[in-house]
Amino acid sequence: MENIRRSYPGLIVLGILAVIALMAPLISTHDPVKVSLGEPDQTPSLNHPFGTDYLGRDLFSRVLYGTRVSMLVGISAAALTVFLGLLIGLTAGYFGGIVDSVLMRLVDTIYSPPETILLMVLVTIFERNVWSIILAIAFTHWLSTARLVRSETLSIRQRPFVESAISLGAKDSYVIFRHIMPNLLYIAVVSVTLMTAHAILTESFLSFLGLGIPPHLPSWGNMLNEAQRDIMRGIWWTTIFPGLMIVITVLSINLLGEELKTRLAPNREMRAEL
Repeated sequence: MENIRRSYPGLIVLGILAVIALMAPLISTHDPVKVSLGEPDQTPSLNHPFGTDYLGRDLFSRVLYGTRVSMLVGISAAALTVFLGLLIGLTAGYFGGIVDSVLMRLVDTIYSPPETILLMVLVTIFERNVWSIILAIAFTHWLSTARLVRSETLSIRQRPFVESAISLGAKDSYVIFRHIMPNLLYIAVVSVTLMTAHAILTESFLSFLGLGIPPHLPSWGNMLNEAQRDIMRGIWWTTIFPGLMIVITVLSINLLGEELKTRLAPNREMRAEL
């Protein structure tokens, strides 16, 4: 019961964020991209609860719509990352031999340059849009999931119930989906949860550097990028509100992810690897 209570705050906050993302057009008070040059840098007020930026755009509406963009990137990148990791890791671990060697050498090759540099190179090469950011994040983060899945698959494949199914002539597809995949689901669930938080942070980092989401789309990272000019002028609200949204979201997801890890991972060693 105590474990269930510990997961409540994260679930509640994530539920609120989901409502915000879905209902942003109904909740927002202004057009998030409308420029009002007569209202630049307005302090928080009843008309503009989070104030306005240097172009007079309503920050409350931009934060709401930014929730949509940041959550889309986080969830999509996490799902694609774990899918790739499961596909490569399961294939390498189940078939072994030359298949395992080739795939693991591929992982080692991609892992050789620093992750951040590879990510920045990818987003610089391709056209800047939401989906290119998602693909770049997924491409640079599936490697650790693949190694973990491979290790667990190697262990599961040696268990008696799997060896019995193989010796009785069961097809590889049957063994994989009937006996191995169900034992890997906890890795997928925990990895997607924790990776969502990491992907949101990564997108915010890229957008803060001007390499992420295109400027015309409101995202929390873009808002922080634009707020850099305001820090020295004492305009605090353009930084505080998107920054708080990132912190609250990431903490809530990590809280839920750690709770899922504690419940689903079979042993301490596996929890440490996730």
